[in-house]
Amino acid sequence: MTTLPLSLASADHGRLHCGYFERGKCRSCALIETPYEQQITDKESWCRETLAEAAPREWLPTFAGGVRDFRNRAKLAVGGSAGHATLGILDQEFHGVDLRDCGIQAPAIRAVIPVLAEFLDGTGLEPYDVVARRGELKFVHVTAAPSGELMIRFVVRTQHGLDVLRSRKGPLFELVPAASVVSVNLLPEHKAVLEGSREEMFRGESLRMNLDRVDLHLRPQSFFQTNTAVAIGLYNQVAEWVDSVEAKNLWDLYCGVGGFALYCADSSRHVTGVEISEQAIESAKISASELGIDARFLAGDATEFAEEHLGGAGSSPLVDSSASSAEEHLATDERPDCVVVNPPRRGIGAKLSSVLEDSGVEHIVYSSCNPVSLAKDLARMPSYTVERARIFDMFPHTKHLEVAALLRRQ
Repeated sequence: MTTLPLSLASADHGRLHCGYFERGKCRSCALIETPYEQQITDKESWCRETLAEAAPREWLPTFAGGVRDFRNRAKLAVGGSAGHATLGILDQEFHGVDLRDCGIQAPAIRAVIPVLAEFLDGTGLEPYDVVARRGELKFVHVTAAPSGELMIRFVVRTQHGLDVLRSRKGPLFELVPAASVVSVNLLPEHKAVLEGSREEMFRGESLRMNLDRVDLHLRPQSFFQTNTAVAIGLYNQVAEWVDSVEAKNLWDLYCGVGGFALYCADSSRHVTGVEISEQAIESAKISASELGIDARFLAGDATEFAEEHLGGAGSSPLVDSSASSAEEHLATDERPDCVVVNPPRRGIGAKLSSVLEDSGVEHIVYSSCNPVSLAKDLARMPSYTVERARIFDMFPHTKHLEVAALLRRQ
């Protein structure tokens, strides 16, 4: 029997009509009933108010994120029962709510969810019961590249679940030929996290995110912005700002898989990226090698790196397997004339803010997913003026946003 998708995901005057929301099944997109233009206006007002003390000299027009089909990654909780799995979220009673027709997911993700549900039903594995603390299947993570290629990760509780999935990986590859990366993550703990530390690769190593100017390489535990089109807009804006200040020596702190650094690198600029994740650094190096650009990536703590090379104190536990000469090591000691920071929600914090404030660095580009922590960090760096700022609506239908700011030392 054919049924209408619960999402009824049609756009009407900038509003996405979602059956899941209207029926009270899912409230994740809290602003979905607000016309999109109004969402943008409200975010602009809130962001400007939050950053009022910093008073950017110019606000550029908001980069809109779209009404539907924009999310490139789905984190799907597995519910239901063995042979009848749901893929979506868990409600307040920890019952599975199937969201396979969610309108904000990229079409490639929406298309593969029913296939994955059928595959899991065929394994006979039991979805994890949060209350009873038993079962195997916890989550399925799906990431879609612009090319249509997919990365699929199954999160299970025990070795038994991993073994069963391993025994059926051949049929899975046939069912989902677009899956260039497939892995299983083992999460034995009974706690509210999305993944464990052990990952077994079934196919491939990294998903190639083919953007407009750069191909990034995402490994299973890599971070990437959830809205590909807005991420491209953000990368291009930051690169434009870095070009406008004619930076010769650029640092990208919290660089992840290298997005900002790779977009900003050119023949006249030396670029150094620092990130705590060694896997992310290895991915960034692959991209840099493919592009043939002058970019160096180091695994280590961003604050400690800045303290050592700008503050002159402490030591920085950096790992760079490519460094083979004194000349290469000396490159990291060159003082930057521009620093890009893209920290987690907590911001760069008091220590790194203080290091940058006292550094003499001429320009900072700060990309933030939390205007509140951004405002606190800006207050700690009074020597800098915010020349320009721009909102990037990475998360439509929610209160969250990304804001980037170009800072100049007074």
